[in-house]
Amino acid sequence: MTTSIESRRNFLKATGIGSVAAVGSAATLMSEDVTAASPQVVGTTVLPYPTKAVGKASAMPINAPVAFNYPDADSPCVAIKMGEKTNGGVGPNGDIVAYSTLCTHMGCPVNYDTQNRVFKCPCHFSQFDSQNLGQMVCGQATENLPRITLNYDSKSDAISAVAITGLIYGRAANII
Repeated sequence: MTTSIESRRNFLKATGIGSVAAVGSAATLMSEDVTAASPQVVGTTVLPYPTKAVGKASAMPINAPVAFNYPDADSPCVAIKMGEKTNGGVGPNGDIVAYSTLCTHMGCPVNYDTQNRVFKCPCHFSQFDSQNLGQMVCGQATENLPRITLNYDSKSDAISAVAITGLIYGRAANII
């Protein structure tokens, strides 16, 4: 019986030492590859978002959605001039925001409710706050509505879409 216990002990020692050596070799190889790569911030990705004109700030009606597609023709969005300074807003009064109109729950098109200033999903009743970065208020959705990053050019009064915060429903990446 002593020999079988010693055999097992020797086997475990040998495989343990072999595993440690293999992990050490892999770590050395990985560290060499990492140092050869260009330096980047771990966990971030820079996507080449296009710039798309949305409209003139002075021409936008207050509390009425202005439809556009971004970053491509298959991505419906709206920009809204809230009429008062808004979290994440741009423009001369900091009151223009934009969002994807695809619900983050199952991709149904959301509608903007002008009275309550929320986006409502008619499929499963999720609601998103237009004045608080598209935050999910209630319903089946678990993510905020993707927010379109806008740029305001004071010289031309132009509003442009330049990026997206959040993932458009049904995509692995916003840029296809």
